[in-house]
Amino acid sequence: MGTIGIRPMSPSDWPDVEQIYRAGIATGQATFESEPPPSWQAFASGKLPHLMLVALEDSIVVGWAAAGPVSVRAVYRGVVEHSVYVAPRAAGRGVGRMLLAELIRAAESSGVWTIQSSVFPENTASLRLHEHAGFRRVGRRERIALMSYGPFAGRWRDTVLIERRSDDPPVTAPVSGAL
Repeated sequence: MGTIGIRPMSPSDWPDVEQIYRAGIATGQATFESEPPPSWQAFASGKLPHLMLVALEDSIVVGWAAAGPVSVRAVYRGVVEHSVYVAPRAAGRGVGRMLLAELIRAAESSGVWTIQSSVFPENTASLRLHEHAGFRRVGRRERIALMSYGPFAGRWRDTVLIERRSDDPPVTAPVSGAL
């Protein structure tokens, strides 16, 4: 087991990020998506570049985290939705904790005041990870979407909506014309 480091994600990381994403999809517990995006461009298009990170062990990507805006409306400029994925070979070694801590730091330093996500209630490891990082359960979305693949194919799934609010949200003037 080598030292784990965190750095910004780059286009050259896409093959490893895609492989880790695909492994998460295969569990049926990570996402409603049945396939990763078809390209780096498709993946990165909805993300904020400064909130795209990879974890490396001996120069090998073993996890990633990324976040993107929840809305284009100016009033939600400080609210992002995120994902954290860890390679199966690195599970249980603190990689997710490290990625999430760095994502929170980067988000807050850039003016983000709320980080949110939806997690399947059966994904207890992810829920515990997020609770330890200061996320709270906001609610449960019952039968929010129909699963199209894997062991849950054809079943409606619930998700738990989680969020983490900054202890020190930025003070900014109201956005003119925003509702």
